[in-house]
Amino acid sequence: MKSSSKPDRLKSFEALGALVKKGELGLANPNHCGPAKQDDSRRIPASKPPESNGGDPDQERRIFLAAMADVTPFRRQNRQGSVTPRFKSGRRNEDPDTEVFRKLNDLVETGDGFVVALTPEYQEGIGYQVHPMVAEKLHRGDYSIQDHIDLHGCGVAEAKAALDAFLAQSIATRKRAVLVVHGRGLSSPRGPVLKEKVREWLTTGCWRKWVLAFTSARRYDGGAGATYVLLRERPAPRKGKTIFV
Repeated sequence: MKSSSKPDRLKSFEALGALVKKGELGLANPNHCGPAKQDDSRRIPASKPPESNGGDPDQERRIFLAAMADVTPFRRQNRQGSVTPRFKSGRRNEDPDTEVFRKLNDLVETGDGFVVALTPEYQEGIGYQVHPMVAEKLHRGDYSIQDHIDLHGCGVAEAKAALDAFLAQSIATRKRAVLVVHGRGLSSPRGPVLKEKVREWLTTGCWRKWVLAFTSARRYDGGAGATYVLLRERPAPRKGKTIFV
């Protein structure tokens, strides 16, 4: 028994081919070997950026507010920024007479405003060819005081012997800045005897070659009742003058 010339399944493929040729199945061109072209009607249009509004400030403000809608602002207490300092008026507008009385009262009660260098009791001296700034720095406290001697209660001869021994020991131990306390001599009927003698001993005799400068001390070191002495590392040359001014 002979079979039919074409099986049924082949007939179905022939019918499928006919439908493809008619375009009823909506398939791509069978002669095109590339990927099927996507239907543009099914594409989802991409979002477009907002078009320029020609510089309209109101429109720009609406766009900005819309973009900042989900932003949470900082609380005021958490903000950091420059703070304008507030200056107190203080005593800038103080009456001149009141200011003078206040300063005088502070000077009497606490000593505030007292400058030893501006008083008649202040004394200083510098050696030959020594810059005046050395004395200023000595009185200002730029040199650390390494030792001191108190001549209170001593007579002139006793004070001279004590000072000689003190200065000799200071030089031997390479101490540069020392303090000599002699008092102001306010209770003495003859005036500040020891104070004047200390100045004389420092500017004459053997010590004039070793003293670089001296000044009255600051208030907390005795003020006009004490003297800072700055010693040389080695004595001044014999030919050089040791005039103190």
